[in-house]
Amino acid sequence: MALERSDVEKIAHLARLGLNEADLPRTTDALNSILGLVDLMQAVDTTGIEPLAHPLEASQRLRADQVTERNQRDTYQAIAPAVENGLYLVPKVIE
Repeated sequence: MALERSDVEKIAHLARLGLNEADLPRTTDALNSILGLVDLMQAVDTTGIEPLAHPLEASQRLRADQVTERNQRDTYQAIAPAVENGLYLVPKVIE
């Protein structure tokens, strides 16, 4: 599929791009080369190939699950207007 000058002008208008008359031929060629590459990639036979979730099939490094901070719940709840059994009390908003 090759784009023509009028197609590129429509795309530029929809994308709200201000292309100069001098830029239109170069932009048309660039878009046509991109679409040509897409056509080449679509022509490749990929039957029997599993799609990858990640190109490197890498896994995340994990750290040990250790407590690194002290419990400051009482300090944080000291300024709360209403607390009961370690929970913040809030007004009921749903019947």
